[in-house]
Amino acid sequence: MPPPPPEDFSPATLLTLVFAAALVLGLALKFWLATRQVRHVARHRAAVPAPFAKRMALAAHQKAADYTLAKVRLGMLDMVVGSAVLLGWTLLGGLDALNQALRATLGGGMQQQLALLVAFAAIGGLIDLPLSLYQTFVVEERFGFNKMTLRLWLADALKGLLLAALIGLPVAALILWLMGAAGRLWWLWAWGLWMGLNLLLMWLYPTFIAPLFNTFQRLEDAALEARVSALMQRCGFSVKGLFVMDGSRRSAHANAYFTGLGAAKRVVFYDTLLRQLAPGEVEAVLAHELGHFRHRHVIRRSATLFALSLAGFALLGWLSTRAWFYAGLGVQPNVPLDPALAAAPNDALALLLFVLAAPVFVFFVAPLFSQQSRRHEFQADAYAVAQASGADLASALLRLYEDNASTLTPDPVYAKFYYSHPPAAERLARMPAPAHP
Repeated sequence: MPPPPPEDFSPATLLTLVFAAALVLGLALKFWLATRQVRHVARHRAAVPAPFAKRMALAAHQKAADYTLAKVRLGMLDMVVGSAVLLGWTLLGGLDALNQALRATLGGGMQQQLALLVAFAAIGGLIDLPLSLYQTFVVEERFGFNKMTLRLWLADALKGLLLAALIGLPVAALILWLMGAAGRLWWLWAWGLWMGLNLLLMWLYPTFIAPLFNTFQRLEDAALEARVSALMQRCGFSVKGLFVMDGSRRSAHANAYFTGLGAAKRVVFYDTLLRQLAPGEVEAVLAHELGHFRHRHVIRRSATLFALSLAGFALLGWLSTRAWFYAGLGVQPNVPLDPALAAAPNDALALLLFVLAAPVFVFFVAPLFSQQSRRHEFQADAYAVAQASGADLASALLRLYEDNASTLTPDPVYAKFYYSHPPAAERLARMPAPAHP
């Protein structure tokens, strides 16, 4: 019989080493990609790329470059802070200390577990707050995109906290209860609950949640409504209504989206989008979104997310019963406060450790999802060109790139790793040239 492995290679130690290596490697890869993006965008800042020279002013191109550089550099700082916080929560014992302090105060029941989740979320939110405020009130403000006042920001934050408490706490309590009461297959019941909640929120969001933050009005432009309705009729698509959202209250960025589930689906246009695009361009953008539905991209993405979440819950169900999972990530599993009592549950600890550790490993497969998303965008573009004007779609995309200060010269490697949409040059190369600048 071979001798037992030395203590240095226990499962907990191996997990610590693998986690630390993945964290360092991921951070190095993120920095390498970010520095590539910074160098590439800065190198091409001085001149508009030849395919766009007649359609975009140099000042707009340079604004997009500067905006991109500012965001990437802030993102690099966020990477450092995020990695330090992650290490603090895990291998440096922050989560363990928080758990022990709450356990000494509240005992080891459901109250303590919920308190651990709330305290973790509150501390994380406070840590993220400075960079979030800087992004909104410095970076976005500098480039003319922020329209939000501090009062509005505070109102949104309070509403978000209230919704999180009203929805998140009961769901968290139910999942924790399932972990303790539903046996070895608790993770399957918890996954079903999670999926049901997501579907319910998709149905509730447009009618009950979104109006808490924005004002929605029926599209009043009769000519545009007729044009959009005719497009949807040609495509065999029906919605509950066409709405305009006051996105300009918070940002100068423009967008349009579908929301809702089943009969509750609706089309929402940002008011900024309607001000920036001509009717034909709006129709072409909507045709692109309809292309995603025609090619069943939404269903496929949802099915993929459902399958991945099922695998995640199954993995969590297995890891939550392994003491090395806790010890390897810097947490001492709960033991009885009194030798005569049963061990306190580790369910909240397992949830938090999984939420902290999983993204470190998932990051390395992100390019696969980005590649699939870019392929879907090309398919949706092709559908839009068939259903509307390709020239209008090209013109709309270029205008949105300009108005949103999206760079036309991203680093190719950075784009392949992160971009969910193909770079402008690749998309526009497949479309007819716009009839106007």
